[in-house]
Amino acid sequence: MLRFVAPMRILGINPYVLVSAARARAIKPGWRKPLPVLVRLNGQPKKKPWRINMMPIGNGSFYLYLHGDVRRASQTAVGDSVRVEIEFDAAYRGGPMQRMPSWFRVPLSNGTRAMNAWKALIPSRKKEILRYLWNLKSVEARARNVARALRVLSSNKSRFMGRSWE
Repeated sequence: MLRFVAPMRILGINPYVLVSAARARAIKPGWRKPLPVLVRLNGQPKKKPWRINMMPIGNGSFYLYLHGDVRRASQTAVGDSVRVEIEFDAAYRGGPMQRMPSWFRVPLSNGTRAMNAWKALIPSRKKEILRYLWNLKSVEARARNVARALRVLSSNKSRFMGRSWE
């Protein structure tokens, strides 16, 4: 288990803690792709750590993005110094954890271009999209976000899930 204190920063709309190349090597030497880790922030959660994929920067360092649930549980915000406990998640298995909801699968299968783009996505991106879609509450939000997903998967430049897609 690696422990350190670091400031929480923000990149675009995404809060993160920078994990240096030296710290990343201590977690898993030689790893260059998204790194699955188990994380506690300020000692939270007490029982079962968060499962998060750290994202490589390209110089050996990684971004540890911190979603809202992590920040709320640890009572932290951008600009705070946070105590990070992190270790490699040896039990991680790639690919989406959630099944594809029918209200996304049906429209996706109607667009050949969008379906081909979906099949070409890396597993962690599929997982991220499905997690996002499953957390939508209203029918209106689902319809709006399915339309956005199909638009970006059909090679139209647009914004979806806080990033620009091309």
